Amino acid sequence: MARVVLENVSKQFGTVQAVKDFNLTVEDKEFAILVGPSGCGKSTALRMIAGLEEPTTGTISIGDGMVNDLPPKDRDIAMVFQEYALYPHMSVYKNMAFGLKLRKFPKHEIDQRVKEAAEILGIQELLDRKPKQLSGGQRQRVAVGRAIVRKPAVFLFDEPLSNLDAKLRVQMRAELSKLHDRLQTTMIYVTHDQVEAMTMGTKIVVMKDGLIQQVGPPLEVYNQPVNLFVAGFIGSPVMNFIPCRILSKEGRLLIDAGSFQLPIPEKRTSYYHSLVDSEAIFGIRPNDIYDRAFAPETIKGNAVRSVIDVIEPLGSEIHLNVTTGQHNLIAVVDVQTSYRVHQEIELAFDLDRMHLFKKDPPHLRIKAEE
Repeated sequence: MARVVLENVSKQFGTVQAVKDFNLTVEDKEFAILVGPSGCGKSTALRMIAGLEEPTTGTISIGDGMVNDLPPKDRDIAMVFQEYALYPHMSVYKNMAFGLKLRKFPKHEIDQRVKEAAEILGIQELLDRKPKQLSGGQRQRVAVGRAIVRKPAVFLFDEPLSNLDAKLRVQMRAELSKLHDRLQTTMIYVTHDQVEAMTMGTKIVVMKDGLIQQVGPPLEVYNQPVNLFVAGFIGSPVMNFIPCRILSKEGRLLIDAGSFQLPIPEKRTSYYHSLVDSEAIFGIRPNDIYDRAFAPETIKGNAVRSVIDVIEPLGSEIHLNVTTGQHNLIAVVDVQTSYRVHQEIELAFDLDRMHLFKKDPPHLRIKAEE
């Protein structure tokens, strides 16, 4: 088992700075997720931990020692890639055993480790098959099994589920979470899918343009995003953002969005009072907007008239794309009633769940009580 520490790590490819001033500690047995859009530097950071890329500056430690000068084979890590990279002429058993054979493990220990990993992953009956006889999900299990037999100090995953269909991705997410719970090993996982990050990780590292934006437990990052980028990237559907001005009227603070006004909860007045007459960005998640007819009584007074543009029924909930004044919003509403395009509807906002962000970059969240 091992702790992974990156201190002031950067990576430059020519004139492109792929990773900048990267500082991160992944504690022993943590499941850390590096998440961000394509090109944000998350895979480069993972490859530097693995030893497949050399950092331009900074130090990387695994366990008790710095590993900057160690080749990948001496870092006590195992990596699972986006591509399965299985040897097509070898059986599943031989694919899983190959790395151990190269390291001169005794035959009986190889056999024991392969069968243990196969049992953990539920692929015992596949050991004699060739990769071409396996489905995509089965191949990915074999790739994970090949890593498990190594019994490394750290597992590294580089978007391992991106080639699977939606149903298999959900299944494999659960399998990897159970695997982490069973093995109790440090895992670092790269993905661009924020749903994977939210559902699998004990720690999320949100990246953009080579920089870490926020590090924390999934629900902390979801409920307390540090800036507009994190708020918009984590959560599905994405948070609604509305440019606004903060007004003071009869002792109450208001969000003035131009075509409508909403009262800021009294318990937040002391936090936001310094913003009076200044511009900000109002953020509210679609799940915190209700059809007024079905809204909790405490928020029915925070209602705004809207017009439905698009209806997306998802079975357990309905996504409404609406126009509210000059703003386009998404609301997640209940399926208790029917809706139609161009229908007028009153939407109530749960302003206890609102966010305010500074207008100017980097659009930091203006903190209220946490």
